Amino acid sequence: MIYSNNRNGGYFNTVQHLRLGILGISEGNGHPYSWSAIFNGYNHEFMRDCPFPDIPVYLSKQRFPEDTIKEASVTHIWTQDREISENIAKASNIENVVDDFLELIGNVDAILLARDDAGLHYEMSVPFLKAGLPIYIDKPLATSMDMAEKIYSLQQYDGQIFTCSALRYAKEFQLKDDEIEKIGLIKYIDACVVKSWDRYGVHIIEPVLKMIGDQGKITSIKNVGTEQRNIVTVNWEKGLQTTFSALGDALSPISIRIFGSNGFKELVFRDTFFAFKEALKTFVDVVFKRQKPPSRGFVLDIVKIIEMGNRIE
Repeated sequence: MIYSNNRNGGYFNTVQHLRLGILGISEGNGHPYSWSAIFNGYNHEFMRDCPFPDIPVYLSKQRFPEDTIKEASVTHIWTQDREISENIAKASNIENVVDDFLELIGNVDAILLARDDAGLHYEMSVPFLKAGLPIYIDKPLATSMDMAEKIYSLQQYDGQIFTCSALRYAKEFQLKDDEIEKIGLIKYIDACVVKSWDRYGVHIIEPVLKMIGDQGKITSIKNVGTEQRNIVTVNWEKGLQTTFSALGDALSPISIRIFGSNGFKELVFRDTFFAFKEALKTFVDVVFKRQKPPSRGFVLDIVKIIEMGNRIE
């Protein structure tokens, strides 16, 4: 075991390999399958039965074991259904299935909270935060500022909480220097995602906020959409205007369109495996103190947009 329950977030400098516990599954979200496979590799026979058909497809395009993350393994799993836990364990080479998620404490070095239903994030993260374990909380951290602050209030040391949309690391959403020059000063951004605002709006909000840097304070947030489709306009102190649209059951790729003083660029997300792996690698780096997580202020800006974006004008 490498974890030291140190209130300052201490880890033994001799740590070579992290043991991770993965926690929970939510409707429409197959992260326990895919995230665990990115660390452990996977069993082709059992992964064929994965109820999320896109996962075995994109895993099959990678090179295993070469494409796994080498510095950590998922060693324990808990979900609310023992049979589901056992199926994930077989598919993603997880050695231990537990019946109570509190059993993870003392048996793993860090936690992957893989549920994206934000309403349960506080309840499920409390025991691990109090135990001093570093934790990756799936996106979004919360859908209200009050709840986000409540979760952060339990953080015992800087970097204990890591939370993000993996799409902040998507290679398609990283602008190269020559592309920035061709776009010029960014005037307006229009970003689209399908499905619900609460769960998936973060996939476009986070990469855009990372892309635009310091635009000063947010001056207004308005949802001009409907109950079926959130169309949220956000204006910034330095003049930038952005629109974030969660299109419900409409069909669209996850995309960001950037309009600048010199030109236009459309970015379309395609490579799920790459984004997930980069996010998970970054979490490992944060645990080993080689990187810092997205800042509290940055995460709270995302939550603020999500919360205000739920209020239809």
